[in-house]
Amino acid sequence: MKCVDSIYFTEEIIKKSRFVGIIAPCTSEREVIKALTNIQQQHLTANHLAFAYRIKTQTGIVYRCHDAGEPSGTAGKPIFQHLEGKNLINTLIAVVRYFGGIKLGAGGLTRAYGNSARQAIEVSTIVPYVEYRNIRLNLEYKQLKPLEYQLKKLNGTIIEKNFSEKVEILVQLPVEHVKTLSEQFSK
Repeated sequence: MKCVDSIYFTEEIIKKSRFVGIIAPCTSEREVIKALTNIQQQHLTANHLAFAYRIKTQTGIVYRCHDAGEPSGTAGKPIFQHLEGKNLINTLIAVVRYFGGIKLGAGGLTRAYGNSARQAIEVSTIVPYVEYRNIRLNLEYKQLKPLEYQLKKLNGTIIEKNFSEKVEILVQLPVEHVKTLSEQFSK
């Protein structure tokens, strides 16, 4: 599985209609809603905002596509097919359409939305998907510096620190390194 590292935009004019393709990383449906709200606010005069997303959750992959008032299957589905075809996860692709007055027909709409999605994928930087896990550790103060050093090596980060008799730390790191870190610092 793969994902995108940042937000990317493309734009194309087809028979006087303007299509803006947007691809963005989103790790939850809440982030998708937030991203779509931002896109909608930036394109207040647009006629359609079609989208598709795939999000990895604890229970599996959640996906959705939306035609945004276009004829059924002509906008969201072609966007989703490119998303799925490239095996992208935790990714939203939205296509904003400003209607230019010329109807494209079902085939034309399908091609236009699909091409906008494809172009957004092509301009983006695709990176391997890495699943992260949070773990909580209770450490002696003298273990703090070695932990910070080890986290750097394992591509992990400290999310939260609480100091009392011991140091309680919440860390996030790639799933493949959880066992190593837990064994090293749970003693």
